[in-house]
Amino acid sequence: MMIIGADYHPGFQAMAFVDEETGEFGERELRHPEEAERFYRNLKGRQVRVGMEATGHCGWFEALLGQLSRKLCG
Repeated sequence: MMIIGADYHPGFQAMAFVDEETGEFGERELRHPEEAERFYRNLKGRQVRVGMEATGHCGWFEALLGQLSRKLCG
């Protein structure tokens, strides 16, 4: 499983991740919304858990994760 922690900012998200299968870990900044959407869509077929801070400007991100969850798990 890949575990991602996202710190949400108005123009980007700072994220840290660890892949429990490979041991890979790191940090990245993903620009909103194009780069972030591309990153999360490329995780297709992987088991992923995302934790993020509560904020009022992340509705599109919550919708994206919900959409991907249905597509990737369904």
